[in-house]
Amino acid sequence: MNMTEIFEYIDSLEQEMVKTLGELISFPSYRRPPEPGAPFGMPARKCLDRALEICRSIGLKTKNIDGYAGLAQLGDGEPELGILAHLDVVPEGDGWTREPYSATVEDGLLYGRGAMDDKGPAVSVMYALKALKDMKAPLKKPVELILGTDEECGSGDLEYFKTKEKFPEKLFTPDASYPLINIEKGRIMAGFSADCPSEMLLELHGGRTVNAVPARASAKVKGVNAEVIADVIKGMDVNAEFSLSENSDYVEILASGKSAHASTPEFGENALTATLMLLNKINLDEPANRLISGLCRLFPHGETDGRSAGIAQRDDVSGALTLALSIADFSDGRITGAMDIRFPVCGSVGGIGESLGRALRDSGFKPKIQGVEPHCVSSDSPFVRELLAAYEAVTGEKGEPFAIGGGTYVHGTPGGVAFGCEVDGEDNRIHGADEFIRIEALKTNAKIFAEAIVRVCGVNE
Repeated sequence: MNMTEIFEYIDSLEQEMVKTLGELISFPSYRRPPEPGAPFGMPARKCLDRALEICRSIGLKTKNIDGYAGLAQLGDGEPELGILAHLDVVPEGDGWTREPYSATVEDGLLYGRGAMDDKGPAVSVMYALKALKDMKAPLKKPVELILGTDEECGSGDLEYFKTKEKFPEKLFTPDASYPLINIEKGRIMAGFSADCPSEMLLELHGGRTVNAVPARASAKVKGVNAEVIADVIKGMDVNAEFSLSENSDYVEILASGKSAHASTPEFGENALTATLMLLNKINLDEPANRLISGLCRLFPHGETDGRSAGIAQRDDVSGALTLALSIADFSDGRITGAMDIRFPVCGSVGGIGESLGRALRDSGFKPKIQGVEPHCVSSDSPFVRELLAAYEAVTGEKGEPFAIGGGTYVHGTPGGVAFGCEVDGEDNRIHGADEFIRIEALKTNAKIFAEAIVRVCGVNE
């Protein structure tokens, strides 16, 4: 089979691919309240219906899994390979200079919410399958595209899918980065709480989402003047910036740091832990002083490896554990908080959870711990090697698998890996304003996927 001819055919499909991606982008398919037949809202359901309609027009056999997900298959029988993409998106947010739900093409770039995450990659898969079908590629075994609708909000689509269908033994998602991700750290989301009556600490707020280093934090304290607090700040070795506002009854403290993803907290400046450090040096009344001191002892500002909480660990395969204390709130005599922990393959939810829970209880807090175990596929597996060979054949670049601290759409699926579509050095503004994909990349991805399908599913010569 001549892959060059298939690649040339994919090049000829550029306008069709752009048109299809534009259609899918037009659906604001972020999660909404459920409706009959639309478990994640009507826009997501309509987007799924349209995607399956396009797949049928290409000549694929389709199936709608009750509005949760869809299947589009090339070939007959049980699929050898599954490719898992998603059609849901995050809300558009602020700052767009183009219409988020109307594809805009400028200078070889296609802008729109979902262009890279993950509607663009889904379209590349569709047209890889179209090219193989139209060019009559004699595949030995079938391949299926699985289209989900809830990746951004917890993958409830896949939980339902697994009650109705099964994943092929070989599965990849084009919802991450090249060359290939075969190891994903485990994740623990731990909460804590304690009663904390205080006449000095009036409020404490820091962080909004558990999976991000908080860039802002605030507190209100009574019984200490702004000059004393300012002197304490001068003696602190932190990069966070503080501002003070003195009122008749209290001083308001505002801290500014730098946000970062919870999987790489070392790249941020945690405004919350800096605020806790300041409060600890002020010497509040009890039990606020004891509880704040405990948090500072377990999660000192600038530390991101969990060492002080007794949970630091690392391995050569997936690196070191990371910890971000990401949320804390105090009001009405009660303090609550949460943290995000990413841990290496050598660890476990049970082992880390036991140690962390004990440390929190010893410091006066009631812990609540939940998590998922690491995901690991051998870098020497034939499937991984076949995908990397496809990447190398199309791009001419050497491909090696790597590990990440975050989780992808295949986390927890036996044998699943992440394969594309982001590349180093390019910020496609995923989840941000003016998200885009290069049209050339749209075609290159389709070529890589076509090559991968042929290598994994085989051909009848």
